[in-house]
Amino acid sequence: MTILLVLVALVAAVAIGFAIGRAQRRGPDATPASPALPGPSPAAASSGVHDTERRRLEDELAQARSETARYRALIVDIENNAPSPLMGPGAPDDLKLIVGIGPVLERMLHQLGVTTFRQVAYWSERDIDEFDAKLHEFPGRIRRDAWVTQARALHQSKYGEALPIREAK
Repeated sequence: MTILLVLVALVAAVAIGFAIGRAQRRGPDATPASPALPGPSPAAASSGVHDTERRRLEDELAQARSETARYRALIVDIENNAPSPLMGPGAPDDLKLIVGIGPVLERMLHQLGVTTFRQVAYWSERDIDEFDAKLHEFPGRIRRDAWVTQARALHQSKYGEALPIREAK
């Protein structure tokens, strides 16, 4: 719930920053997209106080735009399913790439400690039976969709390493 609120606040901040930036790019000749903020009168604009305040506001705006661009890039990475830099090299594989595994099954496998293609690729017939029993809502899915074969191929395509076929225990 907290993550959802943070994402909503982040999207709102990006939208506001975008609207402000777009209004400023239109220039003084164009009709503003949002009501203009009251500014100093021409007589007051010549004083140094307003110039200092204007520079400070411009610096804050530049910093806000920089942060908005950084957040926008982060969101694009998340949307493109890029691996998070926070997770490092031992990050779990996207098990949903295996045909027959959707978000629910992936979550169930994660709860059972299965997070990588390598783990699934090394399952023996006995392991398949054990996991099939633990995933009682989806009986026979592992063999029917050939998860082990798919996991072996996905591991090889992702890591460039061919895994040997394991014999039954």
